[in-house]
Amino acid sequence: MFNPRLTETLTDFPFARLNALIAPITPPAHLSMINMSVGEPQGAMPAFARQIVVDEVDGWNRYPPNQGLPDLNLAICEWLTRRYKLPQGLLDPNVHVHPTAGSKEGVYIISTVATPQEKGGGKPIVALPNPFYQAYLGGAVLSGGEPLLVNAEASNGFLPDYESLDEATWQRMSVVYLCSPANPQGAIASKEYLQKLLKLCRKYDTVLAVDECYAEIYTGAPPPGALEAALEIDETGGKDPFRNLAVFHSLSKRSNAAGLRSGFMAGDPKLVAMVLRWRSYGGPQIPFAVQKASAALWREETHPVQTREWYVKNFRIAEQILHNRFSYYTPGGGFFLWLDVGDGEEATRKLWGEAHVKVLPGAYACRETNGINISERYIRVALVHDEKTTREGLQRLASVL
Repeated sequence: MFNPRLTETLTDFPFARLNALIAPITPPAHLSMINMSVGEPQGAMPAFARQIVVDEVDGWNRYPPNQGLPDLNLAICEWLTRRYKLPQGLLDPNVHVHPTAGSKEGVYIISTVATPQEKGGGKPIVALPNPFYQAYLGGAVLSGGEPLLVNAEASNGFLPDYESLDEATWQRMSVVYLCSPANPQGAIASKEYLQKLLKLCRKYDTVLAVDECYAEIYTGAPPPGALEAALEIDETGGKDPFRNLAVFHSLSKRSNAAGLRSGFMAGDPKLVAMVLRWRSYGGPQIPFAVQKASAALWREETHPVQTREWYVKNFRIAEQILHNRFSYYTPGGGFFLWLDVGDGEEATRKLWGEAHVKVLPGAYACRETNGINISERYIRVALVHDEKTTREGLQRLASVL
């Protein structure tokens, strides 16, 4: 009675697997639990946004517009223009952007709207980096596509080498996923990388879906975005600069607002229109209060600076404690450590059983290719806590491992 794509192709979600792994283990009761497995920011959402949610009481008896409030769409366009130095007026709030219930919803939906029943004489292929954010795989599988995992490991700078795929594969490709900065490794795709990939996608009429939800969390220069990369290679005179391209953003990381469930997609107007059509049938509208708070958050630029300072401090702590162990490096973006501990599952069990610290085995964010899970040696550690908790968690990790 169930969809076999859901029951057979998709395995248990990583956090369900993690909980099953550590369930038989009793952690030390004298140590408080430190959860470093989930990328859930522990800083506070800005007070002005919280107040908007509290004050906006009149909209709860009405259905919000699925296409988004005009002011939210305008705020998103204004932010994209500022952040990526796009020409004023290039983005049309009515055609280039669409609010989603977090970036997760958007990256899932894009495969379902862009994957036909057949392409290139066979089953469509949806390519994704390995390791990957699970919503990419969900979209690939439940759209009826064939997921193709392309390894992103140290030898290729933790960015998938899609250019190496052969002609026959590209002819069947419907969607190519990329995350920059990458989850979990923090690698940042250059504009040149993005431009080469977009040109390939256009050559084969493939959608490039770029998850930029960590774009505001960085330790050096701001990561380039796919929209600005696309504009630099535009050959349409500004008439259709974003064809075949969709980017996804979120307030979860930028504004410590994971519970707000607010993000957006932007890019090719044809893709934006199809996602709106999809969401008109099956997507939840975003409440008025959330949309109004979101517009205010996209317009305010002080709190993201403070958020970045939070993570820079945490990475300095990590550098002090772990700098010569576990192939440590400070990532260019995001807030994860990707540590080579030899055996990720064993390290996870040991940390839970001896240090009461919860991390995620790298293998759970990855799938086997050619019989090998390239992430089985790793653990993912989220530096989302305050400085004191981060230091305590990493000191326990270093002492136990």
